[in-house]
Amino acid sequence: MAALREAAARWAPGLWRRAARAAAGLGGRRFGSGGAQGPPTFGFLLDIDGVLVRGHSIIPAAREAFRRLVSPQGQLRVPVVFVTNAGNMLQHSRARELSALLGFQVEPDQVILAHSPMKLFSQHHERRLLVSGQGPLVENARALGFKHVVTVDELRAAFPVLDMVDLERRPKTTPLPRNDFPAIEGVLLLGEPVRWETSLQLIMDVLLSDGNPGTSLASAPYPHLPVLASNVDLLWMAEAKMPRFGHGTFLLCLEAIYRKVTGRELRYEGLTGKPSILTYRYAEDLLRRQAARRGWAAPIRNLYAVGDNPMSDVYGANLFHRYLQRGREGAEEGKPRPLAAQSCVSILVCTGVYRPPGPGSPGPAQGGEEPPFHGHRDFGLSPGLMEASHVVSDVHEAVRLVFQKEGWALE
Repeated sequence: MAALREAAARWAPGLWRRAARAAAGLGGRRFGSGGAQGPPTFGFLLDIDGVLVRGHSIIPAAREAFRRLVSPQGQLRVPVVFVTNAGNMLQHSRARELSALLGFQVEPDQVILAHSPMKLFSQHHERRLLVSGQGPLVENARALGFKHVVTVDELRAAFPVLDMVDLERRPKTTPLPRNDFPAIEGVLLLGEPVRWETSLQLIMDVLLSDGNPGTSLASAPYPHLPVLASNVDLLWMAEAKMPRFGHGTFLLCLEAIYRKVTGRELRYEGLTGKPSILTYRYAEDLLRRQAARRGWAAPIRNLYAVGDNPMSDVYGANLFHRYLQRGREGAEEGKPRPLAAQSCVSILVCTGVYRPPGPGSPGPAQGGEEPPFHGHRDFGLSPGLMEASHVVSDVHEAVRLVFQKEGWALE
């Protein structure tokens, strides 16, 4: 875990972009296969929404997949972690929900929410932060190690004249100015809020006032206060027929407003969730710990990341695979290997955001235009990273494929 903390300090958003450019030529990879069935040397990183569930309903193929993954004694046959970009719930609540849906005991430390790796950003844990999102915000923030958080609702209550969009919520009288509200020292974005206009306004107030939203400054400070964000997904798949806006859409709005108002770019101190390499390193560490608890002595060499979103799931797995390959090259040159894993194979399913082109699908855009880029600006456009190693119909087919590749029995 200490090594992960060091990685969190090193992996600033600018490095994401350089890593993506370096990995843009990804292709033609080879993945080793396991031998006879024995202690597992591979593990799964499973997305949740669009792979295992749609909204609150399980996808039938997920039940079939776990009939193969779970032994008759109710134990996983190989290590599995659930890596989701959602975050508006508690980790143990998500584990309990998955247990009920999948029919076996999912432990909380098998679930990685978008903000879980923020535990590694200990240099900010003592700061007084404005936290945005919904659900059990304060509980989640404290579970991550942040000791002093202020919600948007608490800030609005302290400074009611800041929230002026909803006529019904505007104060009828002008309250006295406050000078007893401690300065805010950063912004923590854990997920999309309910009232976007209020959160956007108050976050901007904090950034433009250097953490003192009851005052005004002659010019906006830059660099601005630290901003930590989780989940950059533009879209996600629920029960609706078309994808819904994700937290990445909220971040896009915030970035555009900040740039329009100040003429500068909003900068992030840290971005977590897929496709960040830090999230995959965090997941690999949990897989290794899970294998150790089960007494599986063989190192987990091959990771299989199953997801439904090319921009987050496939891009992230391919970027991490490239990172692992560069680590192997460094080891051959006498440098220490950072991780035991040697590969991360991306597997795309067709039960969520991604839909394979059908007979009635429109052809290429006129003039050879590229399709719109749905990824976050700090990751850059690298089309090769969005090409999955395998495209399958659903998670059951994905598990069958992996077992065959690893030489494992399918039952």
